[in-house]
Amino acid sequence: MTSYLWKKYADYVYTKWERTILWDMIEPYRRPKSFTPLVTLYVAAFYTGVIGAAITEQLYKEKYWEDHPGETVPLMKPMFYGGPWKVYRGEVPVYPSDKPK
Repeated sequence: MTSYLWKKYADYVYTKWERTILWDMIEPYRRPKSFTPLVTLYVAAFYTGVIGAAITEQLYKEKYWEDHPGETVPLMKPMFYGGPWKVYRGEVPVYPSDKPK
């Protein structure tokens, strides 16, 4: 029984080695993997973010108009950026962290 198992194991190892040699010979002639799925995913993620930002800003404006009808809406502070940011047109909104001490 032991010799039978060793024989089966040797056959397995030998055929595994043969397959490795075969695929190593074929590998240079294979087509490269496509970048299409990756590019599609990146484009979808980008436009999802753009649409999400537009919806968030619209909801911010509607909420402001409910509380202050007829007034111009101040710029919305960036959600994921806590550092300094410039406003080229309009006024910078006042936040609790921006008040002088």
